[in-house]
Amino acid sequence: MNPAVNAYKTGWRRALIETRISLATPSEVVGIVFPLALAVTVLLFLRGVDVDDSPVSLGSMNMPSLIGMMIVWGGALGVLSTMLLDRTNGTMLRAKSMPGGMTGYLVGKLGMTALVTAFNVVVLLVVGLVFFDGVEFGSPDRWLLFLAVLALGLVATIPLGAVLGALFDNPSSMALVMMPFMGLVAISGIFYPVTALPEWLQVIGQVFPTYWTGLGMRHALLPDSAVAVEIGGDWRTLTMFIVLAAWAVASLAFAPKLLSRMARRESGSTMTARREKMQQNWG
Repeated sequence: MNPAVNAYKTGWRRALIETRISLATPSEVVGIVFPLALAVTVLLFLRGVDVDDSPVSLGSMNMPSLIGMMIVWGGALGVLSTMLLDRTNGTMLRAKSMPGGMTGYLVGKLGMTALVTAFNVVVLLVVGLVFFDGVEFGSPDRWLLFLAVLALGLVATIPLGAVLGALFDNPSSMALVMMPFMGLVAISGIFYPVTALPEWLQVIGQVFPTYWTGLGMRHALLPDSAVAVEIGGDWRTLTMFIVLAAWAVASLAFAPKLLSRMARRESGSTMTARREKMQQNWG
């Protein structure tokens, strides 16, 4: 069998195994479910809050946005957190020592992240359809739009997580990434209409995938009249796909080069130094 094909098959099997383990491990399930449950609980209290010019409540409007945010966070931060841990505990170094090991490792991690994120999105979708008035698929083409935004969002953000994982090498670096991500959520129209922000913040928010995945999910799941609170009163579907596709192309272009450079630099000495630094930081 072709070594490259074998590495990809091995990686996909690894993705399926790690996904099953992740969803069957109580601590990991709690880590996934708790923040989602907290966010959904907050949105349930917002079901009675009206938004000017919107046919649905603030809670219902934010539910699709939360699904869009989950795609970005699950994709980018999911890969990043896994790679940071694996660079410290030696998993990545062991993968490097085997023929085709790095390819299989990366395919496994990217596949597992995509599957777990998709599972979380489906759970949120079911909750939204059941408990939030106005959140529904108004026509068959909305299903296609939902699946397209989910797929393109994952393609755009999972390689981005790999890029970040290649640039940062210590779990303590996670905080350096989380803060900007939280700031982007605040200006991306996830929890309130982006049109309520100053125009310069609207411009910054529209540069990144978080705003566009949220917009795509609102288009797929909310009534057409909900577009009144969006920028320009338009769903801007074509622009959404162009921006997400641009992020996907850029991430896919940079990820292999940065990951290759990272793999060359991985060694027993760098892993030991990384562990010692982490122990010093944690006291």
